[in-house]
Amino acid sequence: MKKASPFFLISIIAICSCAPNPYKGSNKIYKKKAAAFSKVLKEKPVDKVVADSLKIPNGWVGTTNFGMRKPNMVIIHHTAQNSCEQTLKTFTTDVSQVSAHYVICKDGTLHHMLNDYLRAWHAGASLWGNNTDINSSSIGIEIDNNGKEDFTEGQLNTLLGLLDTLKRSYNIPTQNFIGHSDIAPGRKVDPNVTFPWKRLADKGFGLWYADTTGIILPNDFNVLYGLKIIGYDIRKPEAATEAFRRHFLAIEKTGEMDDEEKKVLYMVMEKFL
Repeated sequence: MKKASPFFLISIIAICSCAPNPYKGSNKIYKKKAAAFSKVLKEKPVDKVVADSLKIPNGWVGTTNFGMRKPNMVIIHHTAQNSCEQTLKTFTTDVSQVSAHYVICKDGTLHHMLNDYLRAWHAGASLWGNNTDINSSSIGIEIDNNGKEDFTEGQLNTLLGLLDTLKRSYNIPTQNFIGHSDIAPGRKVDPNVTFPWKRLADKGFGLWYADTTGIILPNDFNVLYGLKIIGYDIRKPEAATEAFRRHFLAIEKTGEMDDEEKKVLYMVMEKFL
């Protein structure tokens, strides 16, 4: 086979390097905002404190013991859009006011859109346990899916690899891998019922339950108490119940829980006690 000339190789590299980047403008904005935040981090804490009766020493004393705040939750979403490209455009448009740290396309391509230490706008009005500001403590992962499709093997393989990295990097507790539907019952349903939560739990990302055969429920078992122990917002009991079913039973169903569903809830609840 004839060896390519150096000029030919250089030409190919030049052509590739000149390929237009449709997100050049949004990348510039990212860098500008990141630089502004770095300025804030360099400010002396004393310059931020204001009080009439405050005694400020002549010399500032800065501690040597500190680090970056780390995320301790992962929230999984589906995009509810029709393509990865559509989602990328949504997350690079100021008017949308939404974003995520990661986007996973149908072929498994992984877009890391925001530094893990920065706060993405993915959770919205949400609650998990006593945490009312999920955005400040979590990493948001969006999976390209219109809300009715199955998730592809490429997406799931990429997701499992990413979750392993995040769990090890930030020591995220097993129980803190959850979905948007879990933290915003009644408002969100993602990821949809086809999402394989058990497959994730088997790898250590989220909790699951064992065979419920032989389980006898306590006479005083309270469904709302069980949901609250897990972390669900029970101010809308019906919505919390539906969110639990979506995650742990992979069904869309309304109404009160039957005994078999209560057994599943009871077993999951016990893992949080």
